[in-house]
Amino acid sequence: MNRSRLIKMLFFLVLAGSTAALAYFLYLQRPVGLPAGLAAGNGRLEAIEVDVATKIAGRLGRVDVREGDQVQAGAVLARLDADDLRAQLRLAEAQARQARQAVNEARAGVRKADSDVLLAGKTLQRSRELVGRGFISGDKLDRDSSGLQGVQAGQSQAQSRVAEAEAAVAAADARVDSLKVNVNDTDLKAPISGRVLYRLAESGEVLAAGGKVLTLLDLSDMYLTIYLPTEIAGQVALNSEARIVLDALPGQVIPGRVSFVAPKAQFTPREVETRSEREKLMFRLKIKPDPAWLEAHADLAKAGMPGVAYVRLQPDAVWPANLQVSGK
Repeated sequence: MNRSRLIKMLFFLVLAGSTAALAYFLYLQRPVGLPAGLAAGNGRLEAIEVDVATKIAGRLGRVDVREGDQVQAGAVLARLDADDLRAQLRLAEAQARQARQAVNEARAGVRKADSDVLLAGKTLQRSRELVGRGFISGDKLDRDSSGLQGVQAGQSQAQSRVAEAEAAVAAADARVDSLKVNVNDTDLKAPISGRVLYRLAESGEVLAAGGKVLTLLDLSDMYLTIYLPTEIAGQVALNSEARIVLDALPGQVIPGRVSFVAPKAQFTPREVETRSEREKLMFRLKIKPDPAWLEAHADLAKAGMPGVAYVRLQPDAVWPANLQVSGK
């Protein structure tokens, strides 16, 4: 590209200020002289960032890792002070024990009420027999009948107290479970295996719920984003074979695959009226390096590294010698 054209393109970027314009410029800077069936685009190696944040509010007790440390999924990276929560948990467990004792007492009350009902029923039966023989008056029968109704009402109340006590046990157990979850949440664990990118908080800081403590970089899920014109991107199939060459690792040809092709083109300006403007339509693609290569070269691949991605447009296209992967 001559100097005058380069200046024009830079001026175009300043005026447009869009991702698509930048993509078009980068495409024009792509390597030339590629064999038929291959395309290339410039980009930067990117990785998924995952925040480690608090679920509950609290004071940060300690942070066990620093920026650059490699961590494994599930490892405890930091802890909140949990003394207050543990005290609440002990109180809730004591209340749960009291609630269970109340259930036992309520059930004992039901057994006594059942016994009273049984006795009152037998007393009423005897009174009926004696009234029939004329040994006692009807007043005694009425009192015994009323007595039976009274103890039956007491029986119903005793059964209700059991249900209430059991509900109190369920509520106390739920409170205990909730506090146990909160205590467990004071351990901030790594949701993924990766590298610590940022340490955002220090010991002693009081954080609100959702306060970020660390940011992790998922080195197993890296990709390089490139942009290709419409007529080229239309020939790229998902999962097509690709190659990546990073500027910092010119001797390393990284195998990869096309993991994403944007379903919609980007362009500048928004209203395209001429063919020359339509040619600036660009599609975004993601090229994912081979996971085995990433695992074997975890210390080499770093997010932000610029490079070039080469994409195979046709299944029978042959990779040139400088893009052959070692061992293949």
